[in-house]
Amino acid sequence: MVTSIKKWGNSQGLRFSKEMLDAIGISVDDEVLIEVIDHKIIISKAKDNKVNLKKLFKSYEGVYKETEMNWGEPKGEEVW
Repeated sequence: MVTSIKKWGNSQGLRFSKEMLDAIGISVDDEVLIEVIDHKIIISKAKDNKVNLKKLFKSYEGVYKETEMNWGEPKGEEVW
């Protein structure tokens, strides 16, 4: 695919066809990683670094026992 760089506000931008993005698994609004290696621009889908509690504890097999913690006496003007 041959395209050209266009002005976009104070920046420059490229447009990608839906077919091209589908081929590499990237959708509109996905975060991408852009690197320059050997005078080439490499664009790849960014890894999902968001913490998701369901994913985080998916393999947890322990028993959760709810406990109350004693944080000690108030040190300032806390209201208890």
